[in-house]
Amino acid sequence: MQIKPRRRVRSAVTVVALAAVALVGTAGTALATRSDDRATQVVGSNATTCEGAKVPGKLIPTSELTFTGGDNELSLDITAVAKGVTVTAIVVKGGHGYNVYVPGEKGLPENPPWTKLRSPLNKGDQQAAISHWFVCGEKKTPTSEPTKPSEPTKTTTAKPPTTAPTSPDKPSQTSEAPSTTAPAPVVDGNGGNGGGLADTGFDNAWLLWAGGLLVLAGAGVLVLLRVRRGKTD
Repeated sequence: MQIKPRRRVRSAVTVVALAAVALVGTAGTALATRSDDRATQVVGSNATTCEGAKVPGKLIPTSELTFTGGDNELSLDITAVAKGVTVTAIVVKGGHGYNVYVPGEKGLPENPPWTKLRSPLNKGDQQAAISHWFVCGEKKTPTSEPTKPSEPTKTTTAKPPTTAPTSPDKPSQTSEAPSTTAPAPVVDGNGGNGGGLADTGFDNAWLLWAGGLLVLAGAGVLVLLRVRRGKTD
């Protein structure tokens, strides 16, 4: 009658010990998978692409990111992204799994900087170094504003001159006022150009008339003088 209670006690102790071992193993596994409350841990898997990690977006080149740490380091800091880049997930692989960080979820800021990103703890409950990491998202090409068409250049057309230009081949014609001097009358006989004299271009007809008048006047004076002498005699 007394043996049976002892056996029951031993059995109960054994069960408690086994349960404790199981709890310790479960706790160890939990510690091994827990590394960052901001991330979703995926254990026992590897991913190198956005599709493999089952996250939206396409692979963003590291040239579009400003970061420190990363491969073979214990943490990763992403301080900036290029203009037009939208990050949908950050995958950090190390140990026997990877962490998936989603901006704007689980306390992770929606915009950088994102600091102290790391991989899950390894089976020894230690922080594993980062074997590789990548960023998923999309990049929008900025649209340039349409350029305004340039206004057409206004050109002024030169008006033609009102006076006709003088031709270099033909001399310019100048109008001369008509001469008011009437041509001298032609005298027959010895007057003018008569008598076979050469025409020098000088008009001397008035000299002939003046000389004739002087001769007549002298003859008249002589006649008057003779008449007066005859009366006195």
